[in-house]
Amino acid sequence: MTRPWLPGPDRIEESYARLRPMVRRTPVVEIAGGDLGVAGRVLLKLELLQHTGSFKARGALNAVLSMPSTVTGAVAASGGNHGAAVAWACGIVGLEADIFVPATSPVEKVRRIERYGATAHVVDGYYPEAYQASREWARDRAVVAVHAYDEEAILAGAAGVGVEIAEQAPYARRVLVPCGGGGLYGGTALALRDIAPVVPVEPERCASLAAALVAGERVDVPVSGVAADSLGAARTGERAFAVATELGAEPLLVSDDQILAARRLLWEECRVLAEPGAVTALAALTAGKVDVRDGETVVVVISGANHPTIPADVVAPVST
Repeated sequence: MTRPWLPGPDRIEESYARLRPMVRRTPVVEIAGGDLGVAGRVLLKLELLQHTGSFKARGALNAVLSMPSTVTGAVAASGGNHGAAVAWACGIVGLEADIFVPATSPVEKVRRIERYGATAHVVDGYYPEAYQASREWARDRAVVAVHAYDEEAILAGAAGVGVEIAEQAPYARRVLVPCGGGGLYGGTALALRDIAPVVPVEPERCASLAAALVAGERVDVPVSGVAADSLGAARTGERAFAVATELGAEPLLVSDDQILAARRLLWEECRVLAEPGAVTALAALTAGKVDVRDGETVVVVISGANHPTIPADVVAPVST
């Protein structure tokens, strides 16, 4: 099998330099390890403060800026976050954007795509059905498809998360990231490959990278659960699989209950409200799947916050 084209250090540096004036350098916030049930130091990388409410803005803008000047439009399939990011990026450079979104995505994510000026096409099913519909729609049109996670430009843009972590927490012993199709994992792992190991964390109910590593090849997995709208890739990306194989990654899996518990804890301890998929990495920590010893530092990426309201399962009613 031919190794896919992965961004090297020069490409990552060049992409970050190009994007730096247009994206946010998101903060790293320390939370006492004891509040999360671990002995060491925990730093939260708050990518939910990025433009469009998720890390996706980095890769989408990098992909759009890499398009030929003759391109007039872009198409993408997305559970919502990537679509909003592509719509935002296209708005910056004056391109039309058509975004295909599964009906399982929250209505607020669809509205956000439209607020950025794109046309949203809602498709029955999950991400795979939206992706297929986008391919069929684009077949006879002069547009460029922007894949949600399996493009070199997407990984090179997402690698900015790792570049910033290397500067903000060079002493980190490991970095935990949510993993769906693998764009965030792949980019961050490549940026930090000589600095700290990056651990991908997947929901048990859409664990495509873990299944691929067990099988020795990319395979389709069932997709469902509370994090499916943002991490519901039925098959892991070719590039994420190559990075995980090359670096010997061992994904951690978390249940829906563990994800929701981590989301609730993040709100209660930090008043940070993330979407379920964005806290899968934190869930691995709070569920006791990561041993953080006294004196060690772990960075946890909180990847997005596109949700309609403060849900009842996170914040209990306050009595007066």
